Amino acid sequence: MFRRLITVLSLASSFALAQQPATPPAGHEGHGTEIPGLKKELFAGITEADFMKLGDKPKTVKLVLIATYSAANYGMNFNGYSHGKAVFTIPKDWTVEVTFINPSPIPHSLIVVEKDTTKKLQMGEPFFPGGGVPKPEVGLSLTKAEFSFVTDETGEFALACGFPAHAINGHWLALNVSADAKAPTLQLGEKPAVEAK
Repeated sequence: MFRRLITVLSLASSFALAQQPATPPAGHEGHGTEIPGLKKELFAGITEADFMKLGDKPKTVKLVLIATYSAANYGMNFNGYSHGKAVFTIPKDWTVEVTFINPSPIPHSLIVVEKDTTKKLQMGEPFFPGGGVPKPEVGLSLTKAEFSFVTDETGEFALACGFPAHAINGHWLALNVSADAKAPTLQLGEKPAVEAK
């Protein structure tokens, strides 16, 4: 009985620590102005205007998501934002073509999941078929990858890092699929939402 109680308390404290880390995960100690070891040529010249653009075909939008774009949130960010502070709104039944870039030697990945999944240590499978890089739990380093999916269901989703414990530490952006939206929009932080061009 006593041994079982100790085990339960140990698991509970481990879970609490995962929810509120006192120190950043290994490899993310830097919180200054720059993360060391970045292969900056992978995202050279990419600006906010490139984060979301209309695709070449009707009802298609192109997204660019760069892990470790800045030192914000210890490098666990996409395009400089974390904790859902950037919001992509996509109309239902659109095709989303994603370019994922990780210029860091630290593994990161990208997967589309239901928003509540960001509270879990592991992401599981993508919500939409094709909605993620291969083996998101392993991650990619110093490279880029592409994938696409169709927004065939409405709801609140997340573009999340699938590497274990990264999303729970804020490495995700919001993705809303709306039946009412007429065009894709992107809101970065407190800035007004901008329609894709």
